[in-house]
Amino acid sequence: MSGALQLEQLDVSSAQVLALYHPGTFSGEANLLTGRRGFVLIRATEDGEIIDVDREHLLPLVQTDVELGDILLRTFVLRRVQLIANDISDVVVLGSTHCSGTLRIREFLTRNGHPHTTIDLDKDPNVQELLDRFQVKAGDVPVVIYRGETVLRNPTVSQIALALGYNESIDQTTLRDVVIVGAGPAGLAAAVYAASEGLNVLVVEAEAPGGQAGSSSRIENYLGFPNGIAGQELAARAHSQASKFGAEIMIADSAARLSCQKKPYAIESDGGRRLATRAVIIATGAAYRKLQLENISRFEGAGVYYAATPMESKLCDDADVVIVGGGNSAGQAAMYLSETARSVHMLIRGEGPAASMSKYLIRRIEDHPSITVHPRTEITALDGDRHLERVEWRDKTSGKTETRDIRHVFSMTGAVPTTTWLTSCLVLDGRGFIKTGSDLTPEDLATAHWPLRRSPHALETSLPGVFAVGDVRSGSAKRVASAVGEGANAVMSVHQVLAE
Repeated sequence: MSGALQLEQLDVSSAQVLALYHPGTFSGEANLLTGRRGFVLIRATEDGEIIDVDREHLLPLVQTDVELGDILLRTFVLRRVQLIANDISDVVVLGSTHCSGTLRIREFLTRNGHPHTTIDLDKDPNVQELLDRFQVKAGDVPVVIYRGETVLRNPTVSQIALALGYNESIDQTTLRDVVIVGAGPAGLAAAVYAASEGLNVLVVEAEAPGGQAGSSSRIENYLGFPNGIAGQELAARAHSQASKFGAEIMIADSAARLSCQKKPYAIESDGGRRLATRAVIIATGAAYRKLQLENISRFEGAGVYYAATPMESKLCDDADVVIVGGGNSAGQAAMYLSETARSVHMLIRGEGPAASMSKYLIRRIEDHPSITVHPRTEITALDGDRHLERVEWRDKTSGKTETRDIRHVFSMTGAVPTTTWLTSCLVLDGRGFIKTGSDLTPEDLATAHWPLRRSPHALETSLPGVFAVGDVRSGSAKRVASAVGEGANAVMSVHQVLAE
């Protein structure tokens, strides 16, 4: 072809030239796979001809041409990495490191792989001109500025997703073969296998791909990654893989209700959408339990965190931190935060980590000079003004109470299933997890009015054609590899259900 294209960044100040494309090269990055808007402007600088390939034609190309598909996908992923590394984006976040809302917005953008620039109002000497230009007041913070034009004041993640056009390419009126609720490892695995086998797939995710695993600093016991892999990187790869096969992922819209009275079923979302589907895979996972403290909500995002990512690690540089929990997630967080923190205190309600933590992690923690394990210990109080300043904990054996000047607590204990939106559609166990397959007793099936002569499939719930996988399922192993396997296996049963 002929001509030249110029790639420009549009930020809040001016257009910046990022790259030039000449004949024999191609533009584009990961947004071409998802159908979302691009982050930059492409301008023709001279007369010429180009080949325009949209998502509809790109996906069959990368699925059928292995060599070309590998070149395109690798380039798209590396270009996204470069955009993130160089803060090249159409989004600017105005906020403070001491503001829980700023952390919430940055986590949402980061976990969704959306490049952004952050301006710290407490440190940037030139921030007043920007505040005056966009008429930002103290009560507006945090603020998101999109393409130098749209100003969102203290927005929710749903408002950000709407402004950035995350879901605008998704046809919400289509009857899907399967709707997957939740984009953790189980949900993403189901999306990859279902889409690769030709099913029309939509994934509904409340915040960002990855689930709890996506916030893990490092997963070391997942097959095929001997050096471990960050949870966010694993989620990003799975997201790209699902998108490559044509699965669509709706972001920042939670499932509010399962309409289960008749077929086709429908997922009704918080955003008012009604998504019709012939089958459902529930992969909503489980959330960490909140500490049973009266003022816990006051410090969430301002000293109390539920994930240990590079963002939180920077906040803890040369500081003392507390981690509550004794499972693998808590152990990985302890090792990760110990790289930057002055000291790490692990508070475990039981006798120690042996009951729920992998042996290799226990050994590392025992040998690490900066990590102290406090068995049979629990937090009893949090104190501070705008940010957490002090933590009180009690040794349940001796009854001794201790108060420390600590500004960072990571809560990674217990698991609460995300099933409140299911109302009375499905049979749950005593803790609220979804019962499936052989765990459903004859009494359960009778109560649920199971209508078929066959028994439920292994991962099928008390409602035909509705499956549960991963952490939300009663009796699941609560491991990433197990969740991935369940997501893949559920798709096999979906095929059988659709053929009935």
